[in-house]
Amino acid sequence: MKELFRERDFSRVGYCQSILEGEGIATVIRNEQLTGLTEFPIPDFFPALCVVNDEDHDRAIAILRDHLAADASAAEEEVDCGTCGEQNPGNFEVCWNCGGPVRI
Repeated sequence: MKELFRERDFSRVGYCQSILEGEGIATVIRNEQLTGLTEFPIPDFFPALCVVNDEDHDRAIAILRDHLAADASAAEEEVDCGTCGEQNPGNFEVCWNCGGPVRI
Protein backbone atom coordinates (compact mmCIF):
# COMPACT_ATOMS: atom_id res chain seq x y z
CA MET A 1 0.00 0.00 0.00
CA LYS A 2 1.39 3.41 -1.02
CA GLU A 3 0.20 6.80 0.13
CA LEU A 4 -0.83 9.27 -2.57
CA PHE A 5 -1.41 12.31 -0.38
CA ARG A 6 -2.81 13.45 2.93
CA GLU A 7 -5.12 16.39 3.38
CA ARG A 8 -6.83 18.07 6.31
CA ASP A 9 -10.10 18.33 4.34
CA PHE A 10 -11.68 14.88 4.35
CA SER A 11 -14.14 15.81 1.58
CA ARG A 12 -11.24 16.39 -0.83
CA VAL A 13 -9.71 13.03 0.08
CA GLY A 14 -13.08 11.31 -0.43
CA TYR A 15 -13.56 13.09 -3.76
CA CYS A 16 -10.19 11.87 -5.00
CA GLN A 17 -10.95 8.37 -3.74
CA SER A 18 -14.18 8.31 -5.78
CA ILE A 19 -12.28 9.40 -8.91
CA LEU A 20 -9.77 6.56 -8.52
CA GLU A 21 -12.36 3.95 -7.59
CA GLY A 22 -14.27 4.97 -10.74
CA GLU A 23 -11.11 4.19 -12.73
CA GLY A 24 -10.85 0.75 -11.15
CA ILE A 25 -8.02 1.56 -8.74
CA ALA A 26 -8.53 0.09 -5.27
CA THR A 27 -7.91 2.64 -2.51
CA VAL A 28 -8.15 3.01 1.23
CA ILE A 29 -8.23 6.08 3.46
CA ARG A 30 -6.02 5.91 6.53
CA ASN A 31 -6.65 8.11 9.60
CA GLU A 32 -10.27 8.54 8.56
CA GLN A 33 -11.44 8.60 12.18
CA LEU A 34 -8.55 10.61 13.62
CA THR A 35 -9.66 14.01 12.33
CA GLY A 36 -10.41 16.46 15.12
CA LEU A 37 -8.63 14.65 17.94
CA THR A 38 -6.74 17.78 18.91
CA GLU A 39 -7.25 21.53 18.66
CA PHE A 40 -4.02 21.84 16.70
CA PRO A 41 -3.69 20.54 13.14
CA ILE A 42 -1.22 17.67 13.14
CA PRO A 43 -0.47 16.51 9.57
CA ASP A 44 0.37 12.98 10.75
CA PHE A 45 -3.29 12.59 11.74
CA PHE A 46 -4.79 13.98 8.51
CA PRO A 47 -6.76 11.55 6.31
CA ALA A 48 -4.38 9.88 3.85
CA LEU A 49 -5.46 8.43 0.51
CA CYS A 50 -3.53 5.28 -0.38
CA VAL A 51 -3.59 2.86 -3.30
CA VAL A 52 -3.92 -0.77 -2.26
CA ASN A 53 -1.64 -2.07 -5.03
CA ASP A 54 1.77 -0.37 -5.26
CA GLU A 55 1.85 -0.79 -9.05
CA ASP A 56 -1.21 1.53 -9.34
CA HIS A 57 0.59 4.45 -7.67
CA ASP A 58 1.96 6.20 -10.78
CA ARG A 59 -1.28 5.73 -12.73
CA ALA A 60 -3.30 7.08 -9.80
CA ILE A 61 -1.10 10.19 -9.57
CA ALA A 62 -1.55 10.83 -13.31
CA ILE A 63 -5.33 10.36 -13.14
CA LEU A 64 -5.68 12.74 -10.19
CA ARG A 65 -3.38 15.33 -11.76
CA ASP A 66 -5.36 15.32 -15.03
CA HIS A 67 -8.76 15.31 -13.33
CA LEU A 68 -7.97 18.10 -10.87
CA ALA A 69 -6.40 20.22 -13.62
CA ALA A 70 -9.58 19.81 -15.69
CA ASP A 71 -11.67 20.83 -12.66
CA ALA A 72 -9.54 23.94 -12.16
CA SER A 73 -9.78 25.03 -15.79
CA ALA A 74 -13.55 24.43 -15.84
CA ALA A 75 -13.95 26.63 -12.76
CA GLU A 76 -12.17 29.48 -14.55
CA GLU A 77 -14.65 29.53 -17.47
CA GLU A 78 -17.90 31.43 -17.20
CA VAL A 79 -21.21 29.95 -18.40
CA ASP A 80 -24.68 31.45 -18.66
CA CYS A 81 -27.71 30.21 -16.75
CA GLY A 82 -30.33 28.78 -19.11
CA THR A 83 -33.10 30.37 -17.05
CA CYS A 84 -32.00 33.81 -15.83
CA GLY A 85 -28.85 34.41 -17.90
CA GLU A 86 -26.65 34.97 -14.82
CA GLN A 87 -22.93 34.20 -15.18
CA ASN A 88 -21.73 31.11 -13.26
CA PRO A 89 -18.35 29.39 -12.88
CA GLY A 90 -17.83 26.71 -15.53
CA ASN A 91 -17.93 23.85 -13.05
CA PHE A 92 -21.46 24.74 -11.85
CA GLU A 93 -24.35 22.62 -13.10
CA VAL A 94 -26.99 24.67 -11.29
CA CYS A 95 -27.20 28.47 -11.26
CA TRP A 96 -26.16 30.08 -7.99
CA ASN A 97 -28.76 32.81 -8.54
CA CYS A 98 -31.98 30.99 -9.49
CA GLY A 99 -31.23 27.26 -9.25
CA GLY A 100 -31.83 26.72 -12.98
CA PRO A 101 -29.58 24.67 -15.29
CA VAL A 102 -26.52 26.39 -16.76
CA ARG A 103 -25.62 26.32 -20.45
CA ILE A 104 -22.25 25.09 -21.59
